[in-house]
Amino acid sequence: MKHIPQRTCVACRQVKPKRELVRIVRTPEGHIQVDATGKARGRGVYLCRRRACWEKALTAARPLAMALKTSVPAAAQAVLWEYARQLPDEDDEPRRVTSSSGEPEPA
Repeated sequence: MKHIPQRTCVACRQVKPKRELVRIVRTPEGHIQVDATGKARGRGVYLCRRRACWEKALTAARPLAMALKTSVPAAAQAVLWEYARQLPDEDDEPRRVTSSSGEPEPA
């Protein structure tokens, strides 16, 4: 069985497989951006692919800024908010069917 890397969402603190999360990176030059490849150089943090996690990370106690160990400039925040608007709400996520009776499993 192949090892599947696990990462923690900085907003909801759930541990999930790395490929299920979105990486945000602070590059060595200090730019903050979404890392689509997951391999960009710099300090990276992970968020779920749910809008609620992105909203929590960009507001409230600012767990994203704390995890990146820097403040997030307004221009970078605007880009991250735009990315978050494309993500599904929790209600939009499909529920997994795993029971033998065909009932959806609670999320």
